[in-house]
Amino acid sequence: MVAMDDRESLVSDVLSVSAAFEDSEDIGAARDLSRGFLADVQAVLGRPVSGRALGTVQLVVSELVTNARKYAPGPCLLSLEIQDGAVAVAVWDSSTALPAILPPDPARVGQHGLEIVIAVSQSFAVRREPVGKRITAVVALADGPAG
Repeated sequence: MVAMDDRESLVSDVLSVSAAFEDSEDIGAARDLSRGFLADVQAVLGRPVSGRALGTVQLVVSELVTNARKYAPGPCLLSLEIQDGAVAVAVWDSSTALPAILPPDPARVGQHGLEIVIAVSQSFAVRREPVGKRITAVVALADGPAG
């Protein structure tokens, strides 16, 4: 018989939350969800979350949920998950149209949201789903060489 302390954990420290949003008024609720989630990451997992990470995640959530509400019919789904010292922010929506990622242009008025999200994220991906698409941006939790 193997004692509990001698076994390797089969479950990693995974913490995640998801919520659906249907109205533009829900964008503030999405930011609130991310702020509360990161507070739980600190309290439950004891992982540090820098002020930069807190602000960056809220910005990413706001931009991605705003775009989903603006360009896709029906609700969108926001998921936040801790992965290897970072938080993956994923937003699913029902539109199959992939976002236009425009090159930086300081003369352009507006449409800089995805440009900003890409600049502040460790990684950024767009993936078609069987229905719609999922956009995922990963943000480091702590400041430092990896952040």
